[in-house]
Amino acid sequence: MSASSTMLPPLPERMRPKSLDQYVGQRHLVGEGCVLRKMIESGNLSSFILWGPPGVGKTTLAHIIAETMDREFFTLSAVSAGVKEVREVFEKARSGGLFNQRGAPILFIDEIHRFNKAQQDALLGAVETGTIVLIGATTENPSFEVITPLLSRCQVFVLKSLEKNDLQTLLDRALKEDVLLKDLDVRLVETDALMRYSGGDGRKLLNVLEIVIDSFAGRSPVVIDNKTVTESIQENMAIYDKDGEMHYDIISAFIKSIRGSDPNAAIYYLARMIDGGEDPLFIARRLCLSASEDVGLANPNALLLANACFEVVSKIGMPEGRIPLAETTVYLASSPKSNGSYMAIEKALALVRETGNLPVPLPIRNAPTQLMKDLNYSDGYKYAHDYPGHFADMEFLPEEIKGTVFYEPQENRHENTLRAYLEACWPKYYGKH
Repeated sequence: MSASSTMLPPLPERMRPKSLDQYVGQRHLVGEGCVLRKMIESGNLSSFILWGPPGVGKTTLAHIIAETMDREFFTLSAVSAGVKEVREVFEKARSGGLFNQRGAPILFIDEIHRFNKAQQDALLGAVETGTIVLIGATTENPSFEVITPLLSRCQVFVLKSLEKNDLQTLLDRALKEDVLLKDLDVRLVETDALMRYSGGDGRKLLNVLEIVIDSFAGRSPVVIDNKTVTESIQENMAIYDKDGEMHYDIISAFIKSIRGSDPNAAIYYLARMIDGGEDPLFIARRLCLSASEDVGLANPNALLLANACFEVVSKIGMPEGRIPLAETTVYLASSPKSNGSYMAIEKALALVRETGNLPVPLPIRNAPTQLMKDLNYSDGYKYAHDYPGHFADMEFLPEEIKGTVFYEPQENRHENTLRAYLEACWPKYYGKH
């Protein structure tokens, strides 16, 4: 018997949880005492956007919330729905008797980042008046993709890729509880390949499991090891990627090729994305991020070019947009690399979270009032431009972390110049290397 009988929906759909107790992952949101669980338990549901990678439970969570709170539930896909469909939902929400009895109906919009400005504008009034509670789901950063007025009316909750123990829970539950799999003799000898192909995506994990079990064509026992999984996926790649999930593998390969200074691989993966109909602005945004994170101060012009690329592609669209995308891709891949700035902010953020809000040294505090001046605010401040070389030797960090070095110049021509300047200014912290 096939694990994916044509009479039944796919395994991920069959295993979709119906309650928070069955929901796997995202404990920072739905665990005891956490923000979403408290919102549900209080009955005070406000509009929000779920932002996270595919297969981590965004759609499932929206359904569970509606079921738990006994709210009327409408769902639209931003891929196929327009303003007309949105307004039809509003009319149903206004005329529905459930509105007054149980609270505002929920409108769930999947892939809300695909709504254009006019479509998002159409949501504003109903969200603001409480006609509906909006739950949006997106794999893209809402700051880029959702208009500011709508974003200001919604909280944003970040969902994370599932951890290995979460994925193992999904596997165990599927084999034990699924209507088809529970009657099969399935033996999990190794799970490394299953975990690797899932990439932290629960839906993808269950899809892979179903593909592997189907490959046994009714033979028993079903012995699953790394070799079996790899061979099954290679033979059924089209099925494996039936939801377009390879999108995330291709963009990952694209960015890593740029980071690895391989313009040929980078341009190949760019071509794969363009040929596959990828949103050109999605690619342009990733180029901006790569210019900042991977090229950085080794070539400051990279960010300027990447930003210009985004602007040009926004104006001219496709197919002509492929040319500035290719130009920028080759330029970034061929540039020297530095993650010095990226590492500096990560180190600084870690220390801020560890030490909290340390007091700013008095000499560099603002002193707009006489009281502040009497309290010695700004007393002892040295105005750098009054000193030779426009540099005055004074401490700027809080006393508790004085001397901490966050930014370490990397080995490249531009940052070697920066290092020489910093060594001259701060020999006690940078010194010779």
